[in-house]
Order: sequence, then structure tokens, then C-alpha cells
Amino acid sequence: MIQQVTKGIRVSVETRYEGSFLKNSTPNYAFRYLITIENQSKDVVQLIKRHWKIMESSKPTQIVNGPGVVGKKPIMKSGQVVQYESGCILTSPTGAMKGFYTMINHSSAKEFEVEVPVFQLDTPFSLN
Repeated sequence: MIQQVTKGIRVSVETRYEGSFLKNSTPNYAFRYLITIENQSKDVVQLIKRHWKIMESSKPTQIVNGPGVVGKKPIMKSGQVVQYESGCILTSPTGAMKGFYTMINHSSAKEFEVEVPVFQLDTPFSLN
């Protein structure tokens, strides 16, 4: 498990290889990742946006931006934990993701970024 704390928000990531398949004669590798976000600050915060960099050896870095996570913009009180699962399809057997969440502090109405640490997406057969 990979973890990082930014401004009192702990982000933990666990990954899992789901399998491979062919699409238009190109191998594709499916991965799942479980994100746990824990509000260790004393403030109420809300996750409003996400930004991802998806890196793999077979193509240029892909940038993904969007509102919230998995269709939600969770509000988190102090001590509250939010988990969600998502996935990624790569055309390389290894890759990585990193990014950040834009959050808003409900006390100050100020936006801030919470880093998501780099996490590897590796097929078991690619590791020696």
C-alpha cells in the first residue's frame, strides 16, 4: 500500500491486476485501484475535482481531469474516511499513475490540492 499525507488528508492506494485481453489485435492489461481518503485535519473538507497522469511505456502520458470521484463529491468531517474503487486499462504490462485531488475547506472556503502518490500498475509476469 502506498500512502501520503497532504494538509491533513491521508491518501492510501492499493492496486490489483485484473487480467488481459486483446482489442483490435493489441494486448490490453486491466488494473483496479482502491483509494482510501482519510480526513485527519480538524476541518470539514470536500473533494471537488481530480487530476490524473497515467504513464505507460507504449504511449504518451495521458491526462485525465474531472469532477469528483466515481460520480461523487464527498464531504468529509474530521476523522471521516472515504473509499472508492476504480480502474485503468493499459496497453503496456507496466505503468504508473499519480495525481491530485482539488478539495475545498468548508471553514475557510479555500481550495487546496491533495497529492496522490505515484502508484505502480504492474502485471505479475512483468516483475522479475
